[in-house]
Amino acid sequence: MSKVAVVYWSGTGNTEIMANLVVKGAKEAGADVTLFTAIEFNADKMDEFDAIAFGCPAMGDEQLEESEFQPMFDQCEAKLKGKKIALFGSYSWAEGEWMHTWEETCRDDGADLACESVICYEAPDSEGEEACINLGKALA
Repeated sequence: MSKVAVVYWSGTGNTEIMANLVVKGAKEAGADVTLFTAIEFNADKMDEFDAIAFGCPAMGDEQLEESEFQPMFDQCEAKLKGKKIALFGSYSWAEGEWMHTWEETCRDDGADLACESVICYEAPDSEGEEACINLGKALA
């Protein structure tokens, strides 16, 4: 049984909804899953998990949330090489450029992106819900 962490930050609740769907998918696929908010997770926990889903909405000028999520993720970057991860998040403006930048950062760090990232315009619709569940399954 694989151990999966789902780590997220949510301001409006949309990314939290997505995180819970990712958890659902990973559990359905047989994984042992732990859900964390960004403030509860750090680089020291990276080695405890076979795979990690990181979720953060687009903030400001198409960037990750700066006070809690970005500092946590910056710490984790050193341990991304060879780690199976997936990314998800919501947005309410622009085109989702923050996700492309984030994916590139993860690839440059040597992370193994398990599947296509999931972005949802605000709250996930039925297609977004299914994509989040499938993301969780891909990590398991």
